[in-house]
Amino acid sequence: MFKIQTLNNISVLGLERLPRERYEVASEITHPDAVMVRSADMHKLDIAGSVKAIGRAGAGTNNIPVAAMSKRGVPVFNAPGANANAVKELVIAGLLLAARNIAPALDFVKKLDGDDKAMHEAVEAGKKKFVGFELPGRSLGVIGLGAIGVKVANAAIEMGMEVWGFDPAMTVQNAWKLDARVRQALSVDDLMARSQCVSVHVPLLDATRGIVNADRLKLLKKQGVILNFAREAIVDEKAVIEALNENRLHAYVCDFPSNTLKNHPRVIATPHLGASTNEAEDNCAVMVADQLREFLERGNITNSVNFPEAVLALLPGKTRLAIANANVPNMVGQISTTLANHKLNIADLLNKSRGDIAYTLVDVDSSVPQAAVDEIARIEGVLNVRVIGPA
Repeated sequence: MFKIQTLNNISVLGLERLPRERYEVASEITHPDAVMVRSADMHKLDIAGSVKAIGRAGAGTNNIPVAAMSKRGVPVFNAPGANANAVKELVIAGLLLAARNIAPALDFVKKLDGDDKAMHEAVEAGKKKFVGFELPGRSLGVIGLGAIGVKVANAAIEMGMEVWGFDPAMTVQNAWKLDARVRQALSVDDLMARSQCVSVHVPLLDATRGIVNADRLKLLKKQGVILNFAREAIVDEKAVIEALNENRLHAYVCDFPSNTLKNHPRVIATPHLGASTNEAEDNCAVMVADQLREFLERGNITNSVNFPEAVLALLPGKTRLAIANANVPNMVGQISTTLANHKLNIADLLNKSRGDIAYTLVDVDSSVPQAAVDEIARIEGVLNVRVIGPA
């Protein structure tokens, strides 16, 4: 019986992926094998030593102590792409709101008073203040072409926009999904100079913090629009306000309200609604539940933010060793020698690495004695060892 601790309300559809006969799931649970979390801050939590994996029902993992988990040999999973459509729709909505000055126009209407005749006269006199622009023929730059960025770029193409994209780490899978009409920018600066509207879709890292800054805003075409539905610190808020006040920027649309932003007439700030749809919450929960189950039951890893992808079919009758270790030379050799010393025949083996972390799956033809497990655990650099099976 595996024990899963939930730190937030998790979609029922996700929890239903964990069979009750094999899984105990609760918010209060002792010695959990895994944790499922959405937005709860885990940095100050005392994470039990029994935890073998953490699953984030969403894309970002800033609320999880990933580095500390890596040192313990604990993979952290997320759900990239599960909320991509929800975020894409909000980005496109924000783009339309900004282009047509919908937010200030709505505010204007709310402040109207008098009888209907007076209101109609005020509307006809005031509507010229909210003249906007249409999107076909306008240029959109998309920084980051992951699951969300690709969907945003493709949607903008379908609306008749000229789209430029930049992502030096774009995956082959996402490249296949990207509309061929999206043009490649050579750098962030190149993208900014070619675009009137820019949407950012990158994780918050040291390299991306403040990636949209004062210098780059000066490259943007006049009366541009910045859209930020990724992370707050990716855009320099102070630089954006200055550009708005100097009338160089038409609008800033983001998902991260602040006291500085909330009352600015040309800022549209939503209350972190990017993934707030029933469908996105269901998709994220289902994806991360499936990944945790595959890891706990078979040792396979997909969509981990700190471990390499490692998937190996577990054949009937085989016992699996799942070993997390430091990425150092001769680790596989030491593991193999230990198994040979215990007269264990290796049926299949997979070794993958990612940065300082390596992960090894070894399938053997018979059960594994505890003495062999203990000996492998004592190898310098081994972080943890699990026995799975026999299948």
